[in-house]
Amino acid sequence: MQFLKDFSKEYSLFLAIVTYFVISHFEHTLVQTTAGNLIGFAVLFAVIAYAAMSVAHHAEMLAEKFGEPYGTLILTISAVIVEIVIIVIMMIHEHNAVLARDTIYAAVMLDINALLGLAAIIGGIKHGEQPYNVDSSNSYLSMLLVAIGIAMVVPHFMDAAHIDRYMMFNVVMFILLYITFTRIQVKSHRYFFEYNAEAIEACKADEQCEVHEINGWYHSINLVLSIIAIGVLSEILAIFMSNTLQAYGLPLAIGAVGVALISAAPELFTAVRAALDNRMQTVINIALGASLATILLTIPAVILVTRYMDMGLNLAITPVQGVMLGLTLLVSIVNFNDGETNVLEGFLHVILFVVFAFLLFV
Repeated sequence: MQFLKDFSKEYSLFLAIVTYFVISHFEHTLVQTTAGNLIGFAVLFAVIAYAAMSVAHHAEMLAEKFGEPYGTLILTISAVIVEIVIIVIMMIHEHNAVLARDTIYAAVMLDINALLGLAAIIGGIKHGEQPYNVDSSNSYLSMLLVAIGIAMVVPHFMDAAHIDRYMMFNVVMFILLYITFTRIQVKSHRYFFEYNAEAIEACKADEQCEVHEINGWYHSINLVLSIIAIGVLSEILAIFMSNTLQAYGLPLAIGAVGVALISAAPELFTAVRAALDNRMQTVINIALGASLATILLTIPAVILVTRYMDMGLNLAITPVQGVMLGLTLLVSIVNFNDGETNVLEGFLHVILFVVFAFLLFV
């Protein structure tokens, strides 16, 4: 049977299952020493990253089957689900009120500055200026400004007595925002998020456009299984990560970056491939779409979970985070207003990411 033959090649899923049983068996021994915690963390991080690549592969297959903007929508939602699962598990383990905030902040820095910046540099070196639909970048950036402002800036100026009520209000508002934006993206204004020349140029580059049948059910099932595997392994990863950070005296914000990196891994590899194929519209949809999905979906999820688990939650950004987010959005508005990316624009975003990484240790 073809299904079983294809499933036998899902090496990342089998590796995740084997790793779970092996690490679970030796967990109590490994957590006793610094070296053991480091080994456990490194192994689990690598396996989870490999499983994230599987998420990217199956999301890409579904993207190819359904086309844009459904493709990048599937990829970004898959990545955000991975992120939500890991954040919730780590919050339950750590009881840290700012972990969700730091992870969301890190995810935006990774998606816009690292992912989009790197893709623009690589694509710019190979193709020069790369075109995209400017309506898409304008739509994403306006939504990002509103969402970040509502959820992470306004709480600074509110009375503590009203924060809980305001957070529940945000849950409703963000769900409505996401439903509305998604409907606009896939229905009424779908052409905002497409660049028709992409498909033509990709076909010319390959000299032919091969059409092959894609089994949507197969890739959907494996996508879900990979996300479940990541969630199960993340529960053990949280223990090793916490012990390792404490052993080396590192801030928990490093752990937040690790969570964001795992969830962004599928998007990063997909975006780089798209940039090399001169498909900058796909990169824009992935980078800005992932940032928006992270805020509109992760924030309601963590609010509901923390409320149900009776845990503390602080989403108000620090002054440094506010400056970095402000610079990122301001540079993005200036750079992505002409419908073309180039090496210089990519370089500016990568510089912002380097500054973000440096500030983690300050």
